[in-house]
Order: sequence, then C-alpha cells, then structure tokens
Amino acid sequence: MEIFQKSIRLKPKSRGFHLVSYEIIQQIPEISQFEVGILNILIQHTSAGLTINENADPTVRQDFETYFNMLVPENPSLYLHTAEGLDDMTSHIKSSIFGATLTIPVTDGKLNLGTWQGIYLCEHRDHAHSRNLVVTIIGEKNE
Repeated sequence: MEIFQKSIRLKPKSRGFHLVSYEIIQQIPEISQFEVGILNILIQHTSAGLTINENADPTVRQDFETYFNMLVPENPSLYLHTAEGLDDMTSHIKSSIFGATLTIPVTDGKLNLGTWQGIYLCEHRDHAHSRNLVVTIIGEKNE
C-alpha cells in the first residue's frame, strides 16, 4: 500500500461551475503509477466546492448556477456575514451544500469516472480566485 499527497492550484475562474478534471489530472502525473486505489481531493476554501457531474453539455453547468442562485439568493436582509460583499455568506452556504472533498476510484493509472462524468469546481465568488487543492492517493502501485 502506497500513499501519495500533493498540493495543486487551479487557475482563477469566474463565478460558475467549471469542468476542471483535465486541469487536475495534468498536475498529478503520479496517478499513472497506481494500478488501483482511491484519490481524495480537498478544496482548501470555504467559498467554493467540488462535485462530479455531466462533462459534455455546458448548459448543465449554466443550469446549476441558475438553480443555486435561486436556492441561495443574494439578499442582504437575509445574512449578517456580508463583510466581503453580497456573495460572502451565500458562497459559504453553497460550498457547504456541495462539500469540500471528492473521493474517486483509480484504476490502471486513471480516474475511474463514468463516461459522462467530470469534476466541477463550483466557484461561488464574483471575483476570480485561484483555488488550492490537496490531492491524496492511497493504493497499490504498478510493479
């Protein structure tokens, strides 16, 4: 059993849901050394989240943004925590709904996602930020 861990950074993204599977995989070429295992990703922020969903049709990501803006409206009368703007508390709520971690199987040196699945960065802030991720792989390496 081997354990690998690395901190990586995603390029700044505008508010919305962004397919980042390829950007993550590019930064962890070490995944190819694992025959079988589990990859865990932690986003080290409280105003963005991670999820797995549709990787082909970009309108799915647009619909996510529309839905979550209706679910968690930016209404200043609803929140006390608005020090960094109207998107402050709403970003924390949305990131809690999505969560800060993903766990994905690794098979033959690759993420074992479904055909139409991809990793999303759920960016809830109005202004672009780079986002830090900690990637951990636990598994058996190739011989």
